[in-house]
Amino acid sequence: MRSGYKEIQHTADWALQVWAPDLTGLMQQAALGMIALMGARLRHDRRLERTIMVSADDNESLLVAFLNSILYEMELDSVGFDRFELKLDGLKLHARLAGAPLLELQKSIKAVTFHNLEIRPVEAGLETTIVFDV
Repeated sequence: MRSGYKEIQHTADWALQVWAPDLTGLMQQAALGMIALMGARLRHDRRLERTIMVSADDNESLLVAFLNSILYEMELDSVGFDRFELKLDGLKLHARLAGAPLLELQKSIKAVTFHNLEIRPVEAGLETTIVFDV
């Protein structure tokens, strides 16, 4: 199964359908999709890295915690990310984020929600739909 994401219609907020062969791939695609929805453009002359660790009681909570941590880093330091190195240890996620200062952010996301969030097994991996509060 290939990995990917696409924006889908949602009445009041933004929604993203995400699919990948495994959970780390799903999280990576969700992060890339979220940043693409925001219209983030990064500077090319100054790269940076951040390390985050999140843990949760289930995979859905882990996904939300990871994405909300990225939003926090973006808001805190006006940075964006385009590469993610993720390692799972049970329900703990260790992530190295690579990116750069933001040139532009077209739209803001307030938070990642749990609205109808379910990571579903499919024939070739996993998929989910994530709703963002804008």
